[in-house]
Amino acid sequence: MSHGCSIIIRTFNEARYLGELLDAIAKQTWPPNRREVVLVDSGSTDGTVEIAARHGCRIVGIRREEFSFGRSLNIGCEAARGETLVFISGHCVPSTPRWLEELVKPFEDARVAVTYGRQIGGRETKFSEHVLFEKYFPAHRPSGQAPFFCNNANAAVRRSEWAAHRFDESLTGLEDMHLAQRLVERGLLVRYVPKAGVLHHHHERWSQVRRRYEREAIALHRIMPEVHVHWHDALRYFAAGVLGDAALALSRRQLFRKLPEIAAFRACQYYGAWRGNHAHRELSRRQKERYFFPK
Repeated sequence: MSHGCSIIIRTFNEARYLGELLDAIAKQTWPPNRREVVLVDSGSTDGTVEIAARHGCRIVGIRREEFSFGRSLNIGCEAARGETLVFISGHCVPSTPRWLEELVKPFEDARVAVTYGRQIGGRETKFSEHVLFEKYFPAHRPSGQAPFFCNNANAAVRRSEWAAHRFDESLTGLEDMHLAQRLVERGLLVRYVPKAGVLHHHHERWSQVRRRYEREAIALHRIMPEVHVHWHDALRYFAAGVLGDAALALSRRQLFRKLPEIAAFRACQYYGAWRGNHAHRELSRRQKERYFFPK
């Protein structure tokens, strides 16, 4: 597949939105003969693999006990044949037929090693997560973020750069930022592409929200060890988050309906971040499965 794109999707029970995602990929303006879809599945039981097969995806399996976020991506990248590796979550759906074309366009500049696109909350995404998407993935170029910030829910990397550095398979999350950090240290660039947008559908239980922020905080300590979250920081961030979200909900006439959800989300976010930031220990086998496996 000369000069082609390989779209890599990690899945575990993603049947809810996978068909919609694959239909959107099929409608992309990028030539069909210059793209492929590689699905890396971790043992789905809800029809995910069958949906992928009907759409002509190349399917690669990874055993549950072998799973980590970085390892599953490395397996997908190894199986891919394209020169550009594109990553999208199994519960994200491109918002435009030009998504793929826009996401890979910055690679015309040889200095660009990684791109990432906009994320917009889907119909089941919680109110506070909509706010976070607006903060980190705005309609225009973001400011104040680390130069290596990116997110594999909607991103791409040059195959040559992945092959030289690969994703860290020991991280409990943020493997995308860790790879981008190493590339930026070499003088390469990360580009944000707001025109390459996706709808990001999250419908997690509260325990899943807390666990997600906890494992990301564990990983962040590896990437940016200078970042410390003390209990009083977590309380302050919780209060500020609830007040800010409540004010926004009030302006949208949603306050009374959304306030309990706002408080619960921010509590899970910052309690998880505090716990993860203090989890400086070797993870046991049972804990590894808890953090790594996408239940």
